[in-house]
Amino acid sequence: MALTVGAVVLRVTDLEREVAFWAAALDYVPRAEPEDDWVSLRPREGGGVNLSFDRKRSQYDLPPRFHLDLYADDQAAEVERLIALGAREIDVPQRPADADWRLLEDPEGNRFDVVQLSRDDQRPGS
Repeated sequence: MALTVGAVVLRVTDLEREVAFWAAALDYVPRAEPEDDWVSLRPREGGGVNLSFDRKRSQYDLPPRFHLDLYADDQAAEVERLIALGAREIDVPQRPADADWRLLEDPEGNRFDVVQLSRDDQRPGS
């Protein structure tokens, strides 16, 4: 039996705000009617990993134990768009000058990288 990642689940406080941010950021839509404390989003087009949100108070540690890597064909444009949606860029003093990633956090502080794809890179599943 082979395993695949079906969803990444984020614990959040403001469910509506987090769902609105990530739905706009990734062009995702709800898989089913949202519940009071749970929403699962899926890609609008095609397959892919779901992103789900669980309204639960949880401890926030820095650095977080995990984060998302979002791949971009035009990193600068995507970072600008995500900031307009409510993300905030995080300064990483030890970030190498030639790094292909930029660190951001969503409106509740969940961190993610926007990674610039090179011409030779392929998106997962392509």
